[in-house]
Amino acid sequence: MRVAMIGASGKMGRDIMRGIIDETDIEIVGAVDLVNDGMDISDLIGGEPRGIAVESDLATMIETKTPEVVIDFTTPATVMKNIITALEHQVHIVVGTTGLTEDDLDAIDKLAREKERVAFVVPNFALGAVLMMGFAAQAAKFFPNVEVIELHHDQKMDAPSGTAIKTLEMMAAEREKIQQGHPKEFEKIEGARGGAYEGMRVHSVRLPGYVAHQEVLFGGRGQTLTIRHDSMSRDSFVPGVLLALRSIGDLGAGLVYGLENVL
Repeated sequence: MRVAMIGASGKMGRDIMRGIIDETDIEIVGAVDLVNDGMDISDLIGGEPRGIAVESDLATMIETKTPEVVIDFTTPATVMKNIITALEHQVHIVVGTTGLTEDDLDAIDKLAREKERVAFVVPNFALGAVLMMGFAAQAAKFFPNVEVIELHHDQKMDAPSGTAIKTLEMMAAEREKIQQGHPKEFEKIEGARGGAYEGMRVHSVRLPGYVAHQEVLFGGRGQTLTIRHDSMSRDSFVPGVLLALRSIGDLGAGLVYGLENVL
């Protein structure tokens, strides 16, 4: 499979390339980033020169390197443009960038179906995080009083995380619809109770030292339940990226949202 990385100079881009570069069924043929234009990817990930230079223009890279799939780990400000460019050039795309809106996802699905390609958008590539979300959805049937706390590094720009939003959506589909907390509760400091989604609360922590972490707290009569997942390094995302890449050929055209679709 011919693969290219968008966001190659970023921490995630480097770690993903480093994690997949030696897979025998995957060949990295291109790399795109607005910085380090012309740099060999070996200077980003180590090892011997690979003869693959970072390019600044995605469309040109696709036309000259002809990847079958591109991987996007960029920013919320640029991801939508990258997705459209890839699909317009009839290339599958695997997206690890968060910050896409419901309107964005609808537009992606429509374009991917039109171009007969797959747009695989994954809020979290860590297999343990995917299982955590599934377990939380099951628990929400029996524990409708629930809050989500997600913790990430202090350079993450969007809040709450894509994983937290996906978890809330999955729980809302299974959970009895109730309004949590005291009906007359009030905040002494605005935002102290976190964000609200379908009667549930979500809290975002941004501190140096964290990578990607989430806990889902359930409260019931005389008991509590905590489901937590921790990614201690970005290596935790590599198996999920490989699974997404290797599943592309088995998926129908359009948007696929969430790694649980291929587990």
